[in-house]
Amino acid sequence: MIRPFGGGDLARLLHGFGPASASVSRREMLRSGLGALLGIGFAAVLAFLLAGPPLPLLIPPMGASAVLLFAVPSSPLAQPWNMLVGNLVAAVIGVSVALLVDDVLLAAALAIGLAIGAMLALRCLHPPSGAVALTAVLGGPAIHDLGYGFVLWPVMGNSLLLLIAALTYNRLAGRSYPHSLAAPRHPHQTEDPPQLDRIGFASEDLDSVLKDLDAVIDINREDLEQILRRTELRSLRRRSGTTRCGQIMSRDVVAVAPDAPLGEAHALMARHHIKALPVTDDQARILGIVTQTDLLDRADWRGGRPGIGARQRLRLAMTGASAPNGTVKDIMTSPVRTVAPDMPISEAIVLFAEEGLHYLPAIGPGGKLVGIVSQSDVLVAMLADKAA
Repeated sequence: MIRPFGGGDLARLLHGFGPASASVSRREMLRSGLGALLGIGFAAVLAFLLAGPPLPLLIPPMGASAVLLFAVPSSPLAQPWNMLVGNLVAAVIGVSVALLVDDVLLAAALAIGLAIGAMLALRCLHPPSGAVALTAVLGGPAIHDLGYGFVLWPVMGNSLLLLIAALTYNRLAGRSYPHSLAAPRHPHQTEDPPQLDRIGFASEDLDSVLKDLDAVIDINREDLEQILRRTELRSLRRRSGTTRCGQIMSRDVVAVAPDAPLGEAHALMARHHIKALPVTDDQARILGIVTQTDLLDRADWRGGRPGIGARQRLRLAMTGASAPNGTVKDIMTSPVRTVAPDMPISEAIVLFAEEGLHYLPAIGPGGKLVGIVSQSDVLVAMLADKAA
């Protein structure tokens, strides 16, 4: 039985034609538009210098590629493999079909259909490549006269120039391109998954759902998993208690000066049975943090005393730091993640889980150290909340 089309169905249909809610800031909008402007401009100028008339300088599909490369550079469809190989495969197919099929309409349909199938098979799906295939068929005498030369120029030439512009601009703009998700911190180097991967669903659950869905999803699978896990973590934070960091933090904090010798930092940790020292200046402002791990990994131990080895000296030199002299500032982590005393411990839980941290200095007005929160402090507070 066919269900009649009701008013609710019409409302949902019309809603689908509306714009999606904005998910990016105006700053990101400006960054995307500026990137496309500079990218196409760069490609056009170099195309004129490298090729020049009578060859086509730019083809319209590059405008569509620019949308992906500069507006959504994290999309799987915008990655270099997809852009380069997708455009080349579509160009070869488009030229071949145009040479073999006389009927223009049939050739256009075949070119786009075969191009999509080939791109899916080669895992290089790039929507603007469909326009490349159609351009090879419908581009007119100027394109047809190029034959397979169309593949080399303008398709390959334009694609390489636009890709160079995207690689340069996105890196300068602080974006990850080619996009790869930052590896989760896994300090223990064991078979156990990172903390964030141990909550909620298993990775196999997501793989199973994606397999059942059997559709192209315009988001990297690893990105999707991270989004879901962070959503789950924030949901847990929202449902947790109202205990604040100031209620559980240690207030009588042992700190160390940045110019203190490494041996002094080690002695302080041993004397007070602690594993981390906030690093502060003369006004108690937080500058960094030094941990037992820093002493083990970044210091060079000789005769039972920590010093600065060649590897750490090279690392400091590459970052432009001042010449090492065997003090705390040579191995401390800076800048350091901090919390405020009035921050809910649920916020601290997110920082501990997402960034693999064990200690969070608490700061008050003027950036001055007022306490420190550890993972064990948060665990005790959570157990207390459950027992209440």
